[in-house]
Amino acid sequence: METNYHKTHKIAVISDTHGLIRDQARERLSGCEAILHGGDINRQAILDELAEIAPVYAVRGNNDKEWAEQLPETLSLELFGLRIFMVHNKKYLPGNLGDRELVIYGHSHKYEEKQVEGRTWLNPGSCGPRRFNQPITMAVVRVEENGGFSVEKVEIPHGDR
Repeated sequence: METNYHKTHKIAVISDTHGLIRDQARERLSGCEAILHGGDINRQAILDELAEIAPVYAVRGNNDKEWAEQLPETLSLELFGLRIFMVHNKKYLPGNLGDRELVIYGHSHKYEEKQVEGRTWLNPGSCGPRRFNQPITMAVVRVEENGGFSVEKVEIPHGDR
């Protein structure tokens, strides 16, 4: 008997947690197979907590000081066939992104998702402490076996811890 089971992989994308993993963010992270963190993590304990949920790929942000010296400033990786490039502040992107399909960055705490020259550019915003009355956000990227992917914006109520 043949089945048409189609596997979708879920990747959580977060940034600018600044030492806080909110309960509702943790719930969304728990259903994902990998976590991408766009920097400004604040302390090693945050990465350790995330690693208990799923494998973590992170870049160093401008607020990640001595404890984070081992973290790269940029990261190029492939997950489930999706080619990804990560940097904390997009002004430090290299001139040539090669075949990267998804570019992830943080720093501004503002959610942004756009298509530029065949690539998806994604800033998941901040799901850490609320800043400047901005929404608390993260993203979940769904990767299909056929190579396609989609991005879901996740908004977290600001009263949640």
